[in-house]
Amino acid sequence: MLTSLERLAPWVIAAFRIVVGFVFFCHGTSTLLGWPVAPYGGDTAAFGAWPSWWAGAIQLVGGLLVMLGLQTRVAALIGSGSMAVAYFWKHQGDGLLPIQNDGDSAALFCWALFLLAFIGSGRLAMDNLLNRSPDRSEPSADRSLAEPVS
Repeated sequence: MLTSLERLAPWVIAAFRIVVGFVFFCHGTSTLLGWPVAPYGGDTAAFGAWPSWWAGAIQLVGGLLVMLGLQTRVAALIGSGSMAVAYFWKHQGDGLLPIQNDGDSAALFCWALFLLAFIGSGRLAMDNLLNRSPDRSEPSADRSLAEPVS
């Protein structure tokens, strides 16, 4: 049973990365573009406004990169750091626990992205297509924990 799960791990990690990246991306489009829904308060962030516009830009670009599997580790680490800042700066003052201070999504994004920074992108990633060796049979990039050596 465990070997079946191990065999599927790179694909499940890829699915996890795609979902987390997509939801993070949607937070960015909401903040910057008002799509698919307007952000809390109804107004999008003004261009260059600190910190909302910058947070939205990190979410939009970082979410897209994570979702596509392009520079996943770097994008996930930056996104994780931005969510840690958001949690401690915006939410922590309103209560000790995320359930008290409305910081659930910031805390979950922080840890989910932090995990992706360590485990990598999984199988379905653009980086795997771009980093193939000349014979196009094996990716030449370093293998992550998500891709066990056989």
